Amino acid sequence: MRFLWLCWALWALFQVSPGEALTGEQVLGSLLQQLRLDRPPVLDKADVEGMVIPSHVRAQYVALLQHSHDSRSRGKRFSQNFREVAGRFLVSETSSHLLVFGMEQRLPPNSELVQAVLRLFQEPVPRTALRRQKRLSPHSARARVTIEWLRFREDGSNRTALIDSRLVSIHESGWKVFDVTEAVNFWQQLSRPRQPLLLQVSVQREHLGPGTWSAHKLVRFAAQGTPDGKGLGEPQLELHTLDLKDYGAQGNCDPETPVTEGTRCCRQEMYLDLQGMKWAENWILEPPGFLTYECVGSCLQPPESLTIRWPFLGPRQCVASEMTSLPLIVSIKEDGRTRPQVVSLPNMRVQRCSCASDGALIPRRLEP
Repeated sequence: MRFLWLCWALWALFQVSPGEALTGEQVLGSLLQQLRLDRPPVLDKADVEGMVIPSHVRAQYVALLQHSHDSRSRGKRFSQNFREVAGRFLVSETSSHLLVFGMEQRLPPNSELVQAVLRLFQEPVPRTALRRQKRLSPHSARARVTIEWLRFREDGSNRTALIDSRLVSIHESGWKVFDVTEAVNFWQQLSRPRQPLLLQVSVQREHLGPGTWSAHKLVRFAAQGTPDGKGLGEPQLELHTLDLKDYGAQGNCDPETPVTEGTRCCRQEMYLDLQGMKWAENWILEPPGFLTYECVGSCLQPPESLTIRWPFLGPRQCVASEMTSLPLIVSIKEDGRTRPQVVSLPNMRVQRCSCASDGALIPRRLEP
């Protein structure tokens, strides 16, 4: 029976879509999970009557309240528009290239990134070199191209992050496309002044075996332009963004205007009264209730040409893009004694609403 109660509580916790109004069942489910309980404790008024919350417990609670206003968990990101940035090969060797892109002022203000695409021109392999590789099977005549984001830190060391990796055939030539959205997201998290965007391209052999040891060396990307100086083979970075003045949320809802189907995505204020919930009686000491929010309204959909380009993205919806935790002081009964304890429930309150598509990238946090 206890197991069934816990399953119900956890089920209720995850049934509300991102951005919808927080319910008492969600708070209960998260609280049971944090305290590893099967069901809410039943406490008499006599158990908590006259209980004094120690100063260190109250100080911990206040500190968590302050922290919840500063610390926000990020949700989905989105965007759509087009801008191309020409880059150059900073270092180019047989199977390794270092690309550099000047990024400052390349991303329009009040916009967010949906996709960054790196385009590299694969040069045709000379026929004489292909003849030497004619015994290779189609699978062996492939190489793996890996894209990494390179960051130089203040102490002189560097770090890399894997961004994209795919197979290319040595028999092919032309433009090859790689998704480097995460690299640009990492770059955006750097403190100003930001260094240029550095991408490390490496080509490795994919298969072991006789005759395959040098196949990957035939995959070459054009460097420093073509011999006539036209720069046909220069690496290109396509930045697709969306102007948030039209496609973003508007912030907080106007309390004087009722929400309708035509209301632009916004954050609506609500109040959750814990004192009116039977399960919270004599268990939750602080707060008696709190302001919570939900994301309401609709979002402008991108042009059809963009939805065809990214078919994996679903319709844009008004969702919570930033959440904060909810600190509570609860009564804990152990060995016949009742004492207060601070608990922090993650991702309970909506801090910001945004328009996002299902399938949009959720960027990783940049680590030190």
